[in-house]
Amino acid sequence: MGEEPDLRVTRDAYDGVAERYAQLFSRMLAQRPLDRALLGAFAELVLAHATATGAPAAVADLGCGPGHITAHLRELGVDAFGIDLSPQMIMLARRDHPGLRFEVGNMHHLALADGALGGAVAWYSIIHTPPARVPALFAEFARVLTPGGHLLLAFQAADAGAEAPQPHPHLVTPSHRWSPEAIAGLLRPAGFVESARLLREPDATERLPSAVLLAHRPPAS
Repeated sequence: MGEEPDLRVTRDAYDGVAERYAQLFSRMLAQRPLDRALLGAFAELVLAHATATGAPAAVADLGCGPGHITAHLRELGVDAFGIDLSPQMIMLARRDHPGLRFEVGNMHHLALADGALGGAVAWYSIIHTPPARVPALFAEFARVLTPGGHLLLAFQAADAGAEAPQPHPHLVTPSHRWSPEAIAGLLRPAGFVESARLLREPDATERLPSAVLLAHRPPAS
């Protein structure tokens, strides 16, 4: 299977800025209590489902970058590992978080068995996917999640009332802003049910508002 051109562009762009990106963003979570709250709720839900049902508890941080979200999830008690398209990002993640698992991979075609995960996080990593390919991406997320598993997505939010994704000049490579309603609408056909959402105004380090959306696969009946 050949590599899609947009993936090559994204990989090369992040390879080129990996060290600078890690310096800028690896400690950013400490300044964002609302983001930490959603990550904490996600981790708690994954652990509770695994304890109650014996379902898988592993969590994949998809598009993990330098590994700061993966490391935070491990601190919250979940068995998290990171996957990223950029070999340079994975090199930095392994350097900065020794002992954690990080792999080069493509979140559109995950080398994971069906139902292998109790949770998946895509923290600002769906934004570079062309809108036409997002439904297939969400179907892949659903494939690797166990019934009852949880998905957490973060992305730059579109302007109020926007019905379509809005292109914007990302600092690394072109990307899209989405409304929470649009993302929720694309998750439903993939078999997800929305659990919660957060719309957050930009802080002093950001240019745009952000959204975090928590969803889950319904448990097997």
